[in-house]
Amino acid sequence: LVELYRDYQVRLKQANAVDFGDLLLLTVRLFEEVPAVRQRWQERFSYLLIDEFQDTNRVQYRLMQLLVGPATNLCVVGDDDQSIYRWRGAEVANILGFDEDFANVRIIRLEQNYRSSRTILEAATAVVEKNSARRDKQLWTDNPQGELLHVEAAPDDLDEARFVAREIVRLQQQGNSLRDMAVFYRTNAQSRALEEALRAQRLPYAMLGG
Repeated sequence: LVELYRDYQVRLKQANAVDFGDLLLLTVRLFEEVPAVRQRWQERFSYLLIDEFQDTNRVQYRLMQLLVGPATNLCVVGDDDQSIYRWRGAEVANILGFDEDFANVRIIRLEQNYRSSRTILEAATAVVEKNSARRDKQLWTDNPQGELLHVEAAPDDLDEARFVAREIVRLQQQGNSLRDMAVFYRTNAQSRALEEALRAQRLPYAMLGG
């Protein structure tokens, strides 16, 4: 793998090309090795805002540090409890240790939830508060208690899709309209199993949002 990566880097250089990783790594290297360039970019920005900060990796964090100059106002927005991308390089320590790396940090906790029912919020809190590394927060909502949750564990994506289709049939038999039902999924790759399960149950459906 190391030999393959070296050859890949040589080919990129021969083609005068960079990949997405290089866009970060080469910029960090430039800023670290050429102070004049770093200072010019630090002076260009008075305000630096970074959203979804819990999803940043170490290289992105280092780039942020290099962009912050003596007069830069820095604001990061994120939630350590929503850090779920460790498998692709996200480092939750970036947000947990932020106030150790920067002086005069002001932390503003946005604890009111406007989206979820109390039942959903209480269930999510009960799960996430078991994390060993997290900032303490007390989420609350003015929303109604809401319906009880149902959790279904499926061995694979096909079984999961079949369960969803069966639930739709059950709800339809209880008098609910298909027009009032929606299935949400995280990635486009999940749609195939769902579509096959819906077709197997002869359920008409419409795909929205791509």
